[in-house]
Amino acid sequence: MDRIIFGDNQFFAVNHISDEKSRAQSIKFKEDRAIIKTLDIAIESGINTFMCTTHDRIENICDHIRKNPSRYQDFKIYPCMPYAHKYANAVTEMGYAGTLKHFVPGNFVGSLFKGGLAFLSKDYISIMELLIDSEMKMFKGIQTPVIFLQNVITDLLLGLGMNDILVAFHRYVKKKYGAEAGYITMNMPKLLSVLEANGITNPIICSSINKVGFRMSGGREVYEEVLRTKKVRAMAMQVLAGGAIHPKEAIEYVCSLPNIESILFGASSAANIEQTVELINEYSLTGESMEVIA
Repeated sequence: MDRIIFGDNQFFAVNHISDEKSRAQSIKFKEDRAIIKTLDIAIESGINTFMCTTHDRIENICDHIRKNPSRYQDFKIYPCMPYAHKYANAVTEMGYAGTLKHFVPGNFVGSLFKGGLAFLSKDYISIMELLIDSEMKMFKGIQTPVIFLQNVITDLLLGLGMNDILVAFHRYVKKKYGAEAGYITMNMPKLLSVLEANGITNPIICSSINKVGFRMSGGREVYEEVLRTKKVRAMAMQVLAGGAIHPKEAIEYVCSLPNIESILFGASSAANIEQTVELINEYSLTGESMEVIA
């Protein structure tokens, strides 16, 4: 994975601290061209990987990338699925049956209605595979070397003990798309333990990692111990703790940790993108973050 990954929260008005900033971002990125312009700024700053949800508007961005192959020849996307709001909105507009028919092939839906809940419980892994295929259609022809499972699903499966689905996700994206599986979680220590117990070694895990323990289940010290002693390709997100930490202090801390392979951040202005890239590059050179457990 690249050292620096650009995220999409700002494009879809996701701000964990300020509703006012969310509203401002919603207005700023109302048009797709504003998103494309910001991605181009990120590329000019040396970022070549975009990590995004499967929001409907991302399909328009993918169309633009496909139409400009020379401009984006080295550009990669890490899809994160599922985008829960998309399915919730579809249920509101089309109902449960309509949503299933929209996202899942017709023959499968027919079998589902005939077999009812018994069929659903028996073949949930097949449903998962079909939904992955549905989500991945928009990325056809674009480099997607890592495909992530969103934390809302990762942590639900983790809490329910449905570890077979986590493993099935890993196997399917590798078999069907030649990609590595990534997992977003709010509990990296527990997820890593479960994945290792099921034969998935050195996994890619994206989790909140920051100096104040913001959204780090179990606390900062537990995460630091895992990073020191376990084999994991960690991607740090929410490094600024929603704005609670000054960028320089936040990035200096994260870059000092072992096994942080990538740092994910989002920004809406050229100045913030350039400043963050400069800080990550600076502290990556002086820190010990590239150390890997043998």
